[in-house]
Parts: sequence; C-alpha cells; structure tokens
Amino acid sequence: MAHIRAGILGVGFMGAAHIEAIRRIPGAEVVAVADVDIDKARRVATALAIPTVYGDPNDLIKDTCIDIVHNCTPNGSHLALTRTALEAGKHVMSEKPLGMDSVETRALVEIAEKTGLVAAVNFGYRYFPLAQQARSAIQSGRLGNILLVHGHYLQDWLLYKHDYNWRIDRARGGASRAVADIGSHWCDLVQHVAGRQITRVCADIVPIHKTRLRPVSEAETFASAGQVPTVETVVDTEDYGAVLFELSGGIRGTFLVSQVSAGHKNALVFEVNCEQASVRWAQEEPNNLWLGYRDRANEYLAKDPNLLDEQVRKYAGYPGGHGEGYPDGIKNLLRNVYMRITDPSVPVEYPTFLEAHRIVLLVEAILASSRGRSWVEVPEE
Repeated sequence: MAHIRAGILGVGFMGAAHIEAIRRIPGAEVVAVADVDIDKARRVATALAIPTVYGDPNDLIKDTCIDIVHNCTPNGSHLALTRTALEAGKHVMSEKPLGMDSVETRALVEIAEKTGLVAAVNFGYRYFPLAQQARSAIQSGRLGNILLVHGHYLQDWLLYKHDYNWRIDRARGGASRAVADIGSHWCDLVQHVAGRQITRVCADIVPIHKTRLRPVSEAETFASAGQVPTVETVVDTEDYGAVLFELSGGIRGTFLVSQVSAGHKNALVFEVNCEQASVRWAQEEPNNLWLGYRDRANEYLAKDPNLLDEQVRKYAGYPGGHGEGYPDGIKNLLRNVYMRITDPSVPVEYPTFLEAHRIVLLVEAILASSRGRSWVEVPEE
C-alpha cells in the first residue's frame, strides 16, 4: 500500500480509536491532530508521538502534507469541516452521523460525488469477522429466505441523572440521541447483513430522565461525572427507543435501544430468523456466531479464518483462538478505505456518504413516527 498521511480532527474517545487503527495499516501514518482544546491536543500528540498539533481544525485541513482527514469532532461541526476538507481535495473518513439532519447530509453526498474523493463513514460494526460471516451465510441463500429480524443495542453510561455528555444537547448532538447515536449502528449493521433496506417504521422514543445535572465543565464520552458543580438542565433527546420496522420485500422486524439499561455496557445484538436456520451475533461476545436449528442441535461457530467463508477470511486478522474485537472492526474498515485511496480500481467496501445519508433519513422517519404515533415511510433519497 502506498504511503498515506492522515490528520485527525478531534482527540476524544473516537479520535484516539482512529489513531490506533490507522497505525495498524501498512503504509499509513498519523501526521497531525487538531482540537479546539489545543492543550488537550498537545497532550495527546505528545503521548502518541504525533508531530504536528493544531488548535484550529481548518489549519489541519489546509496542511498540504495530509491526504485524508478523519472527522472525529462533535456532530454539530461535521458539515462544515467535512465540506471544507472535500473542497480542499482531501479524502474524508467521518464519524457518524454524517450531519445534523438530512439537508446537511444530502449536501455532503453531492459534494463528495462531484469531487470523486474517497468519502466514508465509520459504521465499523460491519467489519467484525463474524458479522461478515452472518452476512455471507444469509446472502449465499443456504439459510433460506429471511422471515424475521430483531435485536437491541443497550448501554448504561447515561443511567443516572448526573450522567451528562455533549450528545444530550440537541444543539450539539442533533434531534435524536439514543436512536441516532447507537440505533444508527444497529440499523446499518442489520441492513448490511440482511442485504435489504428498512423501508417503513413505527416507533416510540422518550427521554427517561426529563432533566439531568449538567456539569459546568465538559464531560468525556463514557466518563463518570463524579462530584463536580452541575446545573439542572431540561432533556429533549431520547434515552430509549423501540421500533417496529419493515425491510424491503415486506420482512418484519423490531429493535430496542437504550442508554439507561444498568449492566449493559455496549450490548449490540441482532438475530435473523431464516427458513432453514437462525443466526445471532453479539458485539460483546464477538468471536462466536450462534446458529439455531429446529431439527438438530444448535451451534456456535468460533472465529477462525479456516472456518469462515472465503470472502470473509480477510476480516479475521488472527488465527483461531485469538480473540478480535472493537478495535479490529475499525481497523478492517479503515484498511478498506485506505486501499481504495491507493488504488481506485479496488471495490468500494466501506459505508459511503450516500449510505450514511440514508441512515439519517431513517432516523428522521423514526422521530416523525414517534411524534405522530403512526407508521412512517422512509424516504429513498
């Protein structure tokens, strides 16, 4: 792979995850970071031996040494920084959501298409080896036609009233929180595995905590608020959501999302029931794929390259018995992105801006359904 130089916008939880993943890709190098909190950016750069630090993300984008910009900033700055990067001729890897609403994401899709640059979004759960194996088993037809799809994505990091993060603030995170933040991952993964789009939804979403104690100072994602000065703040984004949905072809499904479910740290689970067998995968137990049967004993397929379908083996980086998890999914995704930058003839095997735009349309349909207490069609574009 040719040498590719990356710049990271935002040095929080996801910025650090991107840096670690990039450094596992041959030929890739992180040459600069930027954060509006320049002292924090300097601490991260020093700890991780990154040579260049910017306090203004736009200065990083202007850096002619950088080939790809990773936008790991809060949601509200995705549109402006991603647009600036594309217009500056940089490839872009954006955190989700691509934008605050479908007007923003549609604009970014159009800009990306005009530039012809690689433009991807981090829906990294697709690229766990056994998630890919589930997709392969379904797409091959050997499990039979899909009958039902169901699952959940549960967390507890916002369980208490004093838990707070910028995502709770509609102005910074967007109109939806639990559905947009984690439900979007579940929907993207299930659509990818099933090979079908969610076409209509019927949803119920609510904030469990009507008010929260917002710290005077910023709180990191997944960090405990602790004993710090707070102010009581009205919450207008959801902690919980339950969604009935229909996939293309009339297949029915359900999913539940929550960020207030004690004991669940990152419990993403999907199950697809097919005519001949069912398949279930859980992100917290990523190295086992459950296969269920009516007429014989159920099975667990362990993550082992020798046991996976041929086209899936590239996503298993280690031999059987050597567990792979969250960092490996991001690494696998970024490897696909970087290979496409190096060689434009390589197939697109990453979530595109158009796919991310469609996820935002889906989230907006879920919000509209909950408000109207009715089924809502998901727009195609």
